[in-house]
Amino acid sequence: MSANSAPDTVLVNLKVQDPSPERARDIANAMSDEFVVMVRELETPEFGGAPAARVVVEQRADAPSTPVSPKVKRNLALGFAVGLLLGIALAVLRDRLDNTVKDRRTAEDVTGAAMIGTIPFDKERQVTQSIDFASGNSASAESFRELRTNLQFLEVDNPPRVIVVTSSLPEEGKTTTAINLARVLAESGKSVCLVEGDLRKPRVSKYLGVVGSVGLSSVLAGRARLDEVMQQSDAGTMQILASGPIPPNPSELLGSDAARHVIASLRERFDYVIVDASPLLPVTDAAVLSAMADGALLIARHGTTRKDQLTRATGNLAAVGARVLGTIITMTPARRKGVYEYKYYYESDAVTPPAPAPVPAARPVGEAVPRHRSEPSSYER
Repeated sequence: MSANSAPDTVLVNLKVQDPSPERARDIANAMSDEFVVMVRELETPEFGGAPAARVVVEQRADAPSTPVSPKVKRNLALGFAVGLLLGIALAVLRDRLDNTVKDRRTAEDVTGAAMIGTIPFDKERQVTQSIDFASGNSASAESFRELRTNLQFLEVDNPPRVIVVTSSLPEEGKTTTAINLARVLAESGKSVCLVEGDLRKPRVSKYLGVVGSVGLSSVLAGRARLDEVMQQSDAGTMQILASGPIPPNPSELLGSDAARHVIASLRERFDYVIVDASPLLPVTDAAVLSAMADGALLIARHGTTRKDQLTRATGNLAAVGARVLGTIITMTPARRKGVYEYKYYYESDAVTPPAPAPVPAARPVGEAVPRHRSEPSSYER
């Protein structure tokens, strides 16, 4: 209940709010009647006579037909406006505090090298890391073909041939990138050797299903010759040099003269040598291999690799005089609808009967109805 007087008048306005419209009306009328009686008693002289002032009820209260609160439209509008402002503020704050690598500009500013490719996130790569380029025109396959083109145009007069693929930390997609980069180069008719240079946690032999018990470490330790451990892949012009037994001193073994001799021998035999190396920040293996190669491709995982991690990885390569040929951002968000994709189909001369027209499957259509609790209505008079 509340009361106020209108300026420059003798009117007193009484307001009563209650969840029940009838109770609000009854309380307002009862208060008005009691106010009349109280003023008459106060203004009547002690020894009798007419009251000096009196109060009359100008208008009786009626039961209102619509509640005064809550004001649904106003509350929804205010809620939408406040939510929108909070959302924008949260997005801006998150963007300001986010120090991960997500775009070309960030990658190039941190490494000082051009970004030569982006690899989209593909669920199939979690099951089968190798892409069949002969029969596939997926977004992943096209991204590696674009990477191949950009790599060939890095230095037209003296293109890099021995390339180390590495990253700042594990789980950033370097092994999958190295495998498919080697395969896409082999697709163009080039002779390629894929070297499993990660002698700590080798993954190439596991992903490609080749023998990993003999390989690079066997040659470096003098237990086998290079020709004896080379393995042919399903890609015609691509061969694989597995890691071999895991040695106790990978860094020393990779930095030896024997490793330089192996790299030089592979350079003479193949058009391209792709080396899958260890991550740069935990160990120095990749930096040692990069110093022997023509340069390194630095992998950054979209939204995961931080700028400071990529900066430290670049510094590790610069410390040994290795070149960063370019950066690649992996696991980028998939393309949205509206992005055009071209597919080419080749028809043979054989005549095949037309396939029956597919019957469209019924698709259930449902509509979720939001439920909410509304505050009790309030009436006033």
